Amino acid sequence: MNSLIGDSVASPAVWAITVAVTLTVLLVDLLVIGRKSHEPSMREVSTHLAFYVGLAVLFGIGLWVFAEPHELSPAPGPEFFAGWLTEYSLSVDNLFIFIIIMAKFGVPRAYQQTALMIGIVLALIMRAIFIVVGAAAIENFSWVFYLFGLFLIYTAVKLAKEGGEDEDEYEENKLVKYAETHLPATSQWHGTRIWARVEGKRLVTPMFFVILTLGTTDLLFALDSIPAIYGLTQDPYLVFTANIFALMGLRQLYFLIGGLLQRLIYLSYGLAFLLGFIGVKLMLHAMHVNELSFINGGHHIEWAPEIPIWLSLSVIVGTLAITAVASLWASSRMAAAEQDAVTGPRRDWDND
Repeated sequence: MNSLIGDSVASPAVWAITVAVTLTVLLVDLLVIGRKSHEPSMREVSTHLAFYVGLAVLFGIGLWVFAEPHELSPAPGPEFFAGWLTEYSLSVDNLFIFIIIMAKFGVPRAYQQTALMIGIVLALIMRAIFIVVGAAAIENFSWVFYLFGLFLIYTAVKLAKEGGEDEDEYEENKLVKYAETHLPATSQWHGTRIWARVEGKRLVTPMFFVILTLGTTDLLFALDSIPAIYGLTQDPYLVFTANIFALMGLRQLYFLIGGLLQRLIYLSYGLAFLLGFIGVKLMLHAMHVNELSFINGGHHIEWAPEIPIWLSLSVIVGTLAITAVASLWASSRMAAAEQDAVTGPRRDWDND
């Protein structure tokens, strides 16, 4: 772990401060939420989301201005923004699944905030583990870029094929199904508690299954997100902070634009393109630093280009903008067509 910190754009002291601040924010948030479960107002979530997004932007600007380029991060500021936008976009896509999970278990709106917060904490823990493992693998095995690249290209193709399918087809994983059939449980909600004593028996509550489902789903999400961001920056500190800022505002985003998410009908296709682009970028980088004996005799493939971070950032911003505009335009047209099918096409009676 010390070698990973030493290779980062951040010093050990900055790492310690970042981790301490993150833990403090999480603890305060958990304590506040745990003390009073409620459905947040639009003003509340808007204020908190603006705070987190603004903080991420200021953090990125600070890196852009003050952070010194080094071997793992030639452009810390742009790399952070590229990683943060990519992770945030993947997180927005994940919200579709979160909405389905909440609906599937019938989670009362007042308890959803607590469930989401615990799920986010689990996601941070899992991603932190993957970040350390990924950094160690990259440090010791350059060929891991081939694996990351192939995995992202496979994921992109799979996501593109599933983009038009009904999101409601989500199925519980085997671990959750096993827990539901083998653990003594009650169907009654007991606030945000994960277990309760009913007639002298200790039973798990529906909240337990919700958290278990969110946790295992977060694990699958991390398998996509960590290789993706390592395709944009190899600095563990930038990978860690990009994930923190992407997850911090996820709970507020869930309540703020839950309805809007249904209108982002092309989001999966946009993310598929981005993952494919980053996968190709990783493959080119793997070829550029190639050490596998059965590829080019173990020598670097000099003709393989390195895609610069400014181009990656431009592709990410452009893809997200086009995806959002196209989605909202298409969904508006579809809504208008459905309305016309019910009420008939609108006429300008004043001109008749």
